Amino acid sequence: MMDNFDVIMIGSGHNALITAAYLTRAGRSVLVLEKNDRPGGFLRTEELTLPGFKHDVFAAAHPLFTTGPAYAELREDLEARGLRYINTDLPTGVSMEDGRTAVLPSSFEGLNAEAERLAPGDGAALASMFEQLNPYVNDVFGLFNMDLSSPEAAPILKRLLHEGGGAGYSPFAASLVSTARNTVSSLKSPVTRAMLASWVTHLGRTPDEVGSGIWVPLTVMALMGGGMPIPEGGSEKLVQALSELIKDQGGEILSHSHVERILVEKGRAIGVRTSKGKKYRAKQAVVASTTPDQLYLSLLADTEILPPLRAQAKQYRYGRGCVQIHLALSEPPNWPDKRFNRVGQPHLTDGLDGFTLAIAQGAANLLPSNPTFTVDCSTNLDPTRAPEGKAIMRIQVLEVPIRPRRDTANLIDVGDGTWTHDLTERFTERVLNVVSKHIPNIPSAVIGKYVVTPDTIARFNPNSGPGDPYGGAHDLAQSYLFRPLPGQPGHQTAIPNVYMLGAATWPGHGVNGGSGYIVAQQLLSQ
Repeated sequence: MMDNFDVIMIGSGHNALITAAYLTRAGRSVLVLEKNDRPGGFLRTEELTLPGFKHDVFAAAHPLFTTGPAYAELREDLEARGLRYINTDLPTGVSMEDGRTAVLPSSFEGLNAEAERLAPGDGAALASMFEQLNPYVNDVFGLFNMDLSSPEAAPILKRLLHEGGGAGYSPFAASLVSTARNTVSSLKSPVTRAMLASWVTHLGRTPDEVGSGIWVPLTVMALMGGGMPIPEGGSEKLVQALSELIKDQGGEILSHSHVERILVEKGRAIGVRTSKGKKYRAKQAVVASTTPDQLYLSLLADTEILPPLRAQAKQYRYGRGCVQIHLALSEPPNWPDKRFNRVGQPHLTDGLDGFTLAIAQGAANLLPSNPTFTVDCSTNLDPTRAPEGKAIMRIQVLEVPIRPRRDTANLIDVGDGTWTHDLTERFTERVLNVVSKHIPNIPSAVIGKYVVTPDTIARFNPNSGPGDPYGGAHDLAQSYLFRPLPGQPGHQTAIPNVYMLGAATWPGHGVNGGSGYIVAQQLLSQ
């Protein structure tokens, strides 16, 4: 006998939990199965360094989620279960090694004034950038909550790509194949250029990559609209509120339950089997928070799938890795520019050229000689995250080789590329040396340290493949209607009642809730 549910969720990242919250609210019976010790995926808060220091192990801020429809519609229920966001009016900024700084305020007027301060005329150049996007912006942000392959999205895509319905293509269409470097080229200030163009790496793209250009104004607008909100008490508070809501509405969440197979009969999913042999029946659908290679090569390994789709799943590519250095500090960071005490997540860099050089070294599987990165200090906004007078800091180094084959500076022995304790310590020392050029009391204020490497990420979450925190490369050939696969340009899979959500599907990685909302609406319409 199998336990029966309307819908079974494989995995419990925030997107899966959002779908489960909507379905249980509508009276559907839902079972969420999670392989780890508790739900949440990359939303996890732990005392990694010292007692009382609460670090967000992986993901931290939630600006895309708090500006999306899922939060708007579930907010009252989530707040009733303890979720409270704290925000800032300075979501990001940049600190240069030569001491120059810039901040990105949450208003166009403030950003223009900052740009003008750095280089007269740059305010007008920025205004022009946003004016060019303005005719398309409502359609673009609307698509973040729609399946791009759906009939509803088709007229919006046509409107965005074609100028006035004619045969020609729109300026927006051209911007889709531009680069971030080109987008900021009209700005005279290297400080402003570095502040804006660097953010595309948080979208899984790089500044010189075709397709990265449109994400410069889109990200700036998203940050100005959403700020850099963090849940009071840690990122996992969102998961805890969603989990409580699901259970209160009759749903079940089981941890330590690794799903091994999706069971299919007569072309439809009838349930799942765990690695312990337990079977659960799904009357309506199975929803997998997974990547297409795991879905078609593992979960559906026993199911007949068209060979071209299976071949595409085998070719699914992962991007580069990430190193996150979590610090417990004896005192808050001593920024020379005191505005940075309010900045959510600034970049520390020597400029756009140095930033892209470090990325190029990572792309060649070399440890960058001068890594550039973001830092965030959650205790600036939320003092409950550390003992009184103390602080925490997270350093996020993106575009790092998953398996480095050499050190660009020839100072670190990388061995076979495994992130051993020695390799991790030596690279961390290099990063902290860079931080010391921007924040005078680092590393002297460091009293505890914990480092997440690509190996850590790969062991924790199979959706990261060999250690990609973004669940698959986001270059143009694996984005938009090519995501998750060209043969499956949406959330519904080759098995009609099996759906995918999470980072491998539109709108991609990050705490945005988009795919969870999209799949919930698809299932509720049935």
